[in-house]
Amino acid sequence: MAGKKAATLLVKLLSTAGTGYFYVARKNPRKLPQKLEFVKYDPRVRRHVLFTETKLK
Repeated sequence: MAGKKAATLLVKLLSTAGTGYFYVARKNPRKLPQKLEFVKYDPRVRRHVLFTETKLK
């Protein structure tokens, strides 16, 4: 039996502060074709910074 392929992908949100800290998020590329960007907390620099989408290996 062939099941449906999931529409969501897991992506890595990497800190632009250069610390290497990241979050993992789900994304539906059909609804959001552009790259995700969020301002979230980076505990290594103890402040809110911009996180951008990269591929999750």
